[in-house]
Amino acid sequence: MLYRLLVPFAQDIPIFNVFRYLTFRAASAALMALVLSILFGPVLIRWLQEKQIGQVIREEGPKAHQKKKGTPTMGGILINLAIAVPTLLWADIASPYVWVALVATLLAMLVGLGDDWKKISRQHNRGLTGRQKLAFQSIIGLGVGAASLFVFGPARPDASGVSFPFFKNVHLELGPVYILFAAFVFVASSNTVNLTDGLDGLAIGATLIASATFAILAYIAGSTKVANYLFVPAVPGAGELAVFCAAIVGASLGFLWFNAHPAEVFMGDTGSLALGAALGTVAVLIKQEILLVLVGGLFVIEGASVILQVASYKLTGRRIFLMAPIHHHFEQKGWPETKVVIRFWIVSILFSLFSLSTLKLR
Repeated sequence: MLYRLLVPFAQDIPIFNVFRYLTFRAASAALMALVLSILFGPVLIRWLQEKQIGQVIREEGPKAHQKKKGTPTMGGILINLAIAVPTLLWADIASPYVWVALVATLLAMLVGLGDDWKKISRQHNRGLTGRQKLAFQSIIGLGVGAASLFVFGPARPDASGVSFPFFKNVHLELGPVYILFAAFVFVASSNTVNLTDGLDGLAIGATLIASATFAILAYIAGSTKVANYLFVPAVPGAGELAVFCAAIVGASLGFLWFNAHPAEVFMGDTGSLALGAALGTVAVLIKQEILLVLVGGLFVIEGASVILQVASYKLTGRRIFLMAPIHHHFEQKGWPETKVVIRFWIVSILFSLFSLSTLKLR
């Protein structure tokens, strides 16, 4: 919004030229998101406590987690607020990329909100059924895929194609099937972040790292010259998504202030489904769907651990891990919660650095 309001006056007031710079607006969005989170966090926590909106802990989970019962949840409201406001203020609101990412994120938040509310009202750890969540997520994901193909596609010859890290000349053309592929990326990203949200600070810290990486990737994609130099898909106009991703970084850092162990508030599905949706949407819009597997490597491991655990138990009657998702496995092995979280953050950083290195390994 500020970009549209102030840049026209830059010739008369030179200081307004600073709003032309994407890096300045991205940094400002991150800072504003952080400040909003810190300022409104205590207000939301008090309100959640007054309304007795507390976390319901599943009985089959780690016994040490039972003491977390009643901790305020649905903190994802704060996260999404801290993402939306700075994005609208600092990004170019004329950019359709920004609107697709923001709307998809907020719609996923509503799915999570419904799930959390159902758990709280029933005082049971089961909210929406898996099929219900999958159906809602798929509809949103199909919308993201359709927007990427039909809204932005006419201006881009690679709209329905998929590029691969490490291989600069490998390009898989999917045609209309791309919409289904994009929906899969969206749903998978949303759900794997949701599965990672099981320890204080784990999911929000990993999201912070992944969103910072995607801020860099979005900036590169939006610059045709840089993108062509690095042999990655150029997506003119998508650089504005760097502001959106920077807002996620700031919002995540601010929420971590309250979510660090011992957590004062949990994000709930209201936060985790939305954050995963945001990452998946950005990956689709900047044509880095496959690289998302590396950027969000920790999320992939968490999701894969659940799939392997269920498959193994159904096929052989044996469990691979002491408990799934895998962060609970290490808890059961005796690792303190904070050690699991910090070591998993380190793994997430390694995945992000490796992902960025692929820009030159082509």
